[in-house]
This record gives sequence, structure tokens and C-alpha cells, in this order.
Amino acid sequence: MTSGESPRRKFGTAEFVRWFGPLLDALRDLGGSAAPREALDRIADAERVPESLRNEVLKSGQERFYNQVHWARQYLVWERLIDSSRRGVWSLTPLGHKTRLSPEQSRELFLRQVRRQALLRKESTDKEPTTRPEQNAVTASAPQADEDLGVQSFLVLLRRLPPSGFENLCMRLLREAGFERVKVTGRSGDGGIDGIGVLQINQLVSFNVVFQCKKWGNPVPPKEVRDLRGAMDGRAEKGILLTTSTFSIQARAEAARAGAAPVELIDGEKLFEMFKKFELGLTPRTVYDIDLTFFEQFK
Repeated sequence: MTSGESPRRKFGTAEFVRWFGPLLDALRDLGGSAAPREALDRIADAERVPESLRNEVLKSGQERFYNQVHWARQYLVWERLIDSSRRGVWSLTPLGHKTRLSPEQSRELFLRQVRRQALLRKESTDKEPTTRPEQNAVTASAPQADEDLGVQSFLVLLRRLPPSGFENLCMRLLREAGFERVKVTGRSGDGGIDGIGVLQINQLVSFNVVFQCKKWGNPVPPKEVRDLRGAMDGRAEKGILLTTSTFSIQARAEAARAGAAPVELIDGEKLFEMFKKFELGLTPRTVYDIDLTFFEQFK
């Protein structure tokens, strides 16, 4: 769902439409709700999504598969199959729980929502749409599209920072998140890390933490996770790897490897969510979008 990247196929229906049914199925399998990344992993397993797609990124650095499933989620929210009220959790509505979508039904849902969004724009501008429904797959009035514009602008800004600036910014973020004695170690003789800190869990328990900052555009490979884990030896109980990009499937698997020292992965999307949570360099605003499907029930 990136404003600079079109989610449409060359002919007709948008690519993300193929994930409508699988997303509903995945949430059902997960008990009706799940974190976005958990839902993506379930879809990837069920649909045997190739690693080549999982590791493919857009020009913005965002994972293409992640992008597509997020767009699918937005259309299912408009259709009232997924609840939009809780941030960070995707939940099925009662209607979504009992709905299963074939490829043809998914296409019909897509076109129906495109027409509704076109009607919304027409009523807002009092102008007839000049393109076919398939050409209006992504609407400027979509709240998720507006959100993604913010994500991508945020990541572009971070990538323009010098390496030392990005490291200091990550240090500031960790302090906001409750870390103490956080400092950037410098670029020479740092033993493969960019900084250290202490996370105080409670009055009796604390963890030494090392962190590494990757101001990248490409997916971070598993080697970086292994290198950070090696740098932790004898210095910290936990590692944090932060990037402006995303992590390859292999990197995520390496970070979650049983029996290995824990490494937390913070990708560009999660960075944006954390900066929003702490309102760090981001000013909140409220935007209201008209939900045509809500008012239709009163006609």
C-alpha cells in the first residue's frame, strides 16, 4: 500500500485481490484475530507463497507481500468483514467469521468497493469519474492510503540521515521506550554493535541490551542477525536490530531460532509505529473518512 507503487496488475483486477479469501481464512485459523505479521505468516504457509515474493521489496523498501495483504485488509474493512476499531490487531467481524470468498467473489467485492469509493469522490467533488472502476483500485480518500503515505515519507526521511544521525535517533527512541544508560558506542572498535543500554523490567530484574542500526533499502539478511548475536556474547542478554527496510524470511527465522540468544527485529513499519506511539517527531492529527457502507443500511 505504497502511494508511489501501484498494486494493480497490468490488466484489470488489482494483485492484492487474490489475498481477500486467504486473509479471512488465516484470521479464522488464528481464532478470529491476529497481529498483522502473524496473519501474513499464516497466509504464506497456507498458500505456499514463494520466498522470492516474501523477500521482494518495493522501491520504498517495504515488503511487496506485506503491502498487498495490507491493501486486501483495507477492502475487507470497507466490506465490514474485518473490524477497523483496534489498531495493531486484525479481527474478524461476525460477518467475516462466516464469510468465505472464492476468486470470483473476491473480484466482485473489489469492484463493488471501487464503485463505492468512486461515488464518494464524485459526491465530494461533484464530478463524474473519468476512469473505469479497475483503474480506481487505490483511492486518495482511503484512510490506509493516507497512513501509508506517512510511513513512506517517514522512512525516506530516515534514510536521508547520516549513519551517526540514525544511530542517535535510535538511541533516543530506546530511551523513550524505557531503556536506561543508553549510548552509541561509536563506529570503530565497537565489536559489531552500534550501541548499548539497560532495560529495567522491574525493581529486581534488568537486562543488558546491545543494538545495531541498519539504514538500508534492501531486506536485511540472516548474516546480520548472526553477527549481532555473536557481538552479544558476554556483553548482553538481548539484541535489537533496527532497520529502515524489512527483514528477509531467513533473517526472521534466524532471530526466532530456538535455543539461540534472543534478537528483536524492528523493521521500518514497526519503527513508524513506535515513533507514533511516543509522538517522537510526529504530530498526531484526526481525520474522518465517510463510510458509505454504514449509511447504506439506512436507505
